[in-house]
Amino acid sequence: MQIHRISYKVKGLVKTANYALRLAYMITDKAKHKARVLAFWDKHGQEATEEAFGVKKRTLYLWKSQIKQGGGKLEALNEKSRRPKNIRSRRNEWSGVIRSEIRLIREEHPNLGKYKIYPSLKQFCDKNKLICPKPDTIGNLIKDMGGLRKFPVKVRHNGKIVPIKRVKRARKPIQFKALYPGHCGAFDTIEKIVYGSRRYIITFTDIYSRFSLAWATNSHASLAAKEFFDFVRFLFPFKLDYVLTDNGSEFMKHFDEAVKGLYATHWHTYPKTPKMNAHAERFNRTIQEEYIDYHEYELLDPVKFNIGLMKHLNWHNTERPHHSLGNVPPAQFIQTINYFPQKCNMYLTYTVI
Repeated sequence: MQIHRISYKVKGLVKTANYALRLAYMITDKAKHKARVLAFWDKHGQEATEEAFGVKKRTLYLWKSQIKQGGGKLEALNEKSRRPKNIRSRRNEWSGVIRSEIRLIREEHPNLGKYKIYPSLKQFCDKNKLICPKPDTIGNLIKDMGGLRKFPVKVRHNGKIVPIKRVKRARKPIQFKALYPGHCGAFDTIEKIVYGSRRYIITFTDIYSRFSLAWATNSHASLAAKEFFDFVRFLFPFKLDYVLTDNGSEFMKHFDEAVKGLYATHWHTYPKTPKMNAHAERFNRTIQEEYIDYHEYELLDPVKFNIGLMKHLNWHNTERPHHSLGNVPPAQFIQTINYFPQKCNMYLTYTVI
């Protein structure tokens, strides 16, 4: 019979065991400091030790007794765990009936918070003459039961049920600052209801130059936003490196495909955080206060409305002073920018004589 050691064909077991032995007999820096203090005490006495290190007499005798109990090894001076022996536990304080009711509430209403659970649980406890835990305790009980999280699921083509994973979207960095025209273009949508009909004005603003465009449509689909994106590409004289939008459905699918087709990065704002798209929101207010509110009735016919809107945007970009640009229009501001791509210095210059 062939005999193998325990670690046979177990990768890393011997190395892990050596680490365990090394850590078990390791002397910490605090233990070394205690040993130096004890040596100083034996040599110079109590008064000098207390003046030099600020250690009381009873502490010195405690350290000395620890070394004695440890057989003279300095490892005995290592810090011990200070965890209480008797720890308060919620397992025995609250009955299983209350836990079962919390579980049922979370099953019926997935991911309901502790403050929303409290009124229903309070009613249940009063009915059964039980003490109801407070919202913070309810949260701790949910945590003790593993979180009671419930995720939406879907069925794959092979019949396997898997959870639906949340789509991860690129977000605008907090420290981002536009440095040149086309560095980042912000898109947003204004919704208007005219005589019971919904109309949408999709807006665009270049964050650096404040060059802005808008277009009215009666469709909220991503195809309409994609058409407006093509319109912006035709009129705006710079290539967009980053596109910033909210999480609206009009900026998904066709719009997102058009952005990625230009090898640009599509940034999304965080939900319910319009201040991340502050430049677009400010242009929305300006265009409404200066034009849309006075021609809202024309939105019933978007074609007619867009004709007047284009005239206003022409004035907005070429004549209207902008405070953020030093009281000059965007078109004039763009002409003053010395924006030239940096030339490659990889090769030597070549001069034709």
